[in-house]
Amino acid sequence: MNKLQRILVANRGEIALRAIRTIQEMGKEAIAVYSTADKDAHYLNVADAKICIGSEKSSDSYLNIPAIISAAELFGADAIFPGYGFLSENQSFVEICKHHHLEFIGPSSEVMNLMSDKSKAKDVMQEAGVPVIMGSKGSLKDYQEAQRVAQEIGYPVIIKAAAGGGGRGMRVVESEENLKNSYLAAESEALSAFGDGTIYMEKFIKSPKHIEVQILADKHGNVVHIGERDCSAQRRQQKLIEEAPAVVLSEEVRQKLLETAVRAAKYIGYVGAGTFEFLLDANNKDFYFMEMNTRLQVEHTVSEMISGLDLIEWMIRIAEGERLPSQESISFKGHSIECRITAEDPKTFFPCPGKITQWVAPGGSYVRLDTQAYCNYVVPMHYDSMIGKLIVWAEDRQKAIVRMRRALKEFYIDGIKTTIPFHIEMMENQDFKHSKIHTKYLEQRNESK
Repeated sequence: MNKLQRILVANRGEIALRAIRTIQEMGKEAIAVYSTADKDAHYLNVADAKICIGSEKSSDSYLNIPAIISAAELFGADAIFPGYGFLSENQSFVEICKHHHLEFIGPSSEVMNLMSDKSKAKDVMQEAGVPVIMGSKGSLKDYQEAQRVAQEIGYPVIIKAAAGGGGRGMRVVESEENLKNSYLAAESEALSAFGDGTIYMEKFIKSPKHIEVQILADKHGNVVHIGERDCSAQRRQQKLIEEAPAVVLSEEVRQKLLETAVRAAKYIGYVGAGTFEFLLDANNKDFYFMEMNTRLQVEHTVSEMISGLDLIEWMIRIAEGERLPSQESISFKGHSIECRITAEDPKTFFPCPGKITQWVAPGGSYVRLDTQAYCNYVVPMHYDSMIGKLIVWAEDRQKAIVRMRRALKEFYIDGIKTTIPFHIEMMENQDFKHSKIHTKYLEQRNESK
């Protein structure tokens, strides 16, 4: 096996600190990179080495491939951990790392490319025997084709950006009279956001749940699942609350879902940590492939809490050539919930960067807080607004909800607005308590107010 000794963390914020901790606990050295906006981040002092790679603009720093590669070579790194966002799913970056003899802790560029175009990924999943939603065969050539496909599969339909994510380049169309404007708007938004205006179409499933399966795959063809997660609490396709396991699933549907994800990962020759995302219909019986994230997910924490595994540790061990344990040796216990704490107005979700003047973190048994923030930390305006993830574990879901509510009420942040009040409200919401939240729930609730 090729043991890695020095790993550069090509990311920022809570995931950078999260990775540094695991790397150091494995007896390895962690190199941190940072932009001028993050120069005072405390976790930089925890790393074994740190280097500035550019200005506050992501394109000048965290997306600056030459600067990151130069930093890795300067400090003699033998691997790069990408985290999520930024370059984590950039195929060119993977190839450049390979050219410079740097181990990219993640999948190959070929597999990444296979899954990055969501319309192509859908075709591949069909070949693998994975259920998919009816829709266009690959990308749409023009509006006329979109019109024909919509008539074939029936309204409502959803138009999506093939290179998209985070809800951008996405439109739900209820009738043909709205199709043309929605198509052109989605195409324009996709081109602006991703530099690629490619659009595809699917049948729109009303009130679905968003269920995903965490997998690990090694370089020897072995694949295991680390259970499933329910990520249905969303706003504008952005997840807010995630939990594991998904209690709405019957054992029969759960086993079918998990087996499907493992089979799909083997079919594409996946290596590393990855997540298969599915939509579950309102009857909680039929599920459909939506996309695959070829990286670590923000919500990987809840899978760790119920399995006792450190997923970043396993990503590194896989990169070193180690074999995975058997599926039978992985056991799951209890229930875990994660609330994403963002620097946003809890009513409008409008970003609220600024200086944190007071910070009282929650504690107690089975309470975990992944964050880079602290009192006097300045939340920069240049990046994602998430400042932390509050995670709890308990013997069952109801106890986990009670524990999360207690931890949220103990969590005090002043100087900026955060989503803590929203999460407290959700922990008291009867629909959430009874697992009746679907992906459009929050939007429909806000519209009815």
